Amino acid sequence: MTVSIHQPNYLPWLGYFDKIKRSDYFVVFDNVQFPRGKNHFGHRNHIKTNTGSKWLTVSVKDKSSLKPFNIIEVNNTWQEEHVRLIEAFYKKAPYFNEYYPSIKKLILADYKSLSDLNLALIRYFLEVLDIDTKVILSSEICPEELVGSERILYIIDELNATEYISGTGPGSMRYIDEEAFSSRGVNLIWQHYEHPEYSQQYGEFIPYMSIIDLLFNEGPNSINII
Repeated sequence: MTVSIHQPNYLPWLGYFDKIKRSDYFVVFDNVQFPRGKNHFGHRNHIKTNTGSKWLTVSVKDKSSLKPFNIIEVNNTWQEEHVRLIEAFYKKAPYFNEYYPSIKKLILADYKSLSDLNLALIRYFLEVLDIDTKVILSSEICPEELVGSERILYIIDELNATEYISGTGPGSMRYIDEEAFSSRGVNLIWQHYEHPEYSQQYGEFIPYMSIIDLLFNEGPNSINII
């Protein structure tokens, strides 16, 4: 039983879906604190434009108030701009018409929280990528009082995991105690993701774009590229 865990990111990159694809269960950390720093993807991601990469950032309320993803609210000031930019820079992509109407509808919908928005999009991407990994919310199975590595280990125990996939970024590695995994008989797998190249608009290839960049350019073949 392979398990992976991650925060609910906005329009995630390819490596996010590689981790999910390799898992039997993917747990969304919806009840962890929304990061206050700038170097995270909880409410933003890159698209490619004719002048390079560009951030799309979701406006949220009280982002410095230590609220978790499933409590922090979304402002209604950014949706039209995001769908406008996506259309402007991808309307000539080969598979734009196949995915854009659904993505636009999801972005323009009303949500109670940032995690609701992000999870709606993530579920859509999993559907079109034909990834059948079971998605679980950490708020559904994990006590609120647990934090950091305690929360990860609790989830692993609850799901009877035999393998756990972890990213190699500092935000992931600081919560990993390899001895705690081995003592449970859980094989720890480090995700060393090698970013693939694929057909892309606007000249030289730029990696680490949102999953929509891959979908609009490669369509049904996207899952084979991830």
